[in-house]
Amino acid sequence: MAVDPAASGAVLKRERVRDALLELIEARSPGDAVPSERALCARLGVSRPTVRAAVDELVVAGLLVREHGRGTFVAAEKITQELVPDHGALTVPQAKGVWTSRILEFRTLPAGARVGRRLRVSPAAEVRYAVRLRLVDGAPMAIEHLHLPAALVPGLTETELEQGDLYEHFRDRHGVRVGEAMQSVEPTVVTRAEAELLDVPELSPALLFERLTTDTEGRPVEYVRSVYRGDRYRIVSRLALGTSGPGPGGAEGGQGDHHPGFPPGDLTSRGPISFSAHGVVQHG
Repeated sequence: MAVDPAASGAVLKRERVRDALLELIEARSPGDAVPSERALCARLGVSRPTVRAAVDELVVAGLLVREHGRGTFVAAEKITQELVPDHGALTVPQAKGVWTSRILEFRTLPAGARVGRRLRVSPAAEVRYAVRLRLVDGAPMAIEHLHLPAALVPGLTETELEQGDLYEHFRDRHGVRVGEAMQSVEPTVVTRAEAELLDVPELSPALLFERLTTDTEGRPVEYVRSVYRGDRYRIVSRLALGTSGPGPGGAEGGQGDHHPGFPPGDLTSRGPISFSAHGVVQHG
């Protein structure tokens, strides 16, 4: 599959504008106004259609809210649910198929405020930034934006990002052993540029992944944002439910407990819930 340079450039420009908008959002509180499109164009040095498309994406994602005649505002915070296994382990085996990568961009740049907070480094600290098009059996499946602290992987190469398991390269070539990862998944739609790279119609449903990986010493080693095709990729999870019993202080599980997919109150167990998940690539 040939990658259109124009589509690749549009994706990268949109990502930079999106990151700038996310920094504005994180610096504000829910209900605060964000600058107008004209002001954002002047600040970021991009065209109005580029700013509008990035704002549209964040409106769809639920991070911004447009109010007719008033402007654009920071949306209310999303409810976040974390699954924390007690006696079980979180496992994420790779989806089936032959996975390959194609590098769209690879460079070193300052972390910036937003990425720096996630990687716990100075905004001026250097990070290795890479954009990968992930393919399964030759078909495009996802676009990944990776941020890696340059100090931990100074000799990282494009070949490592394209071939083999990145975490194995971390361990074998850079002495970095990953320990755990915190990952969120939410629905989104693809932009025009992303659609061209993924070979799907514009505004097709997709899955947005954000992952922060730490090593065995607790240091952040990777921050990744990925967009996966919603028509070909899905997540299947298995919950092993513990036996019911009294909760802390002798109380039974109550209406305050909730687990994804189960209406509040349906699970009365206070026992451990182990969780495993894996990706499934659906045949087109």
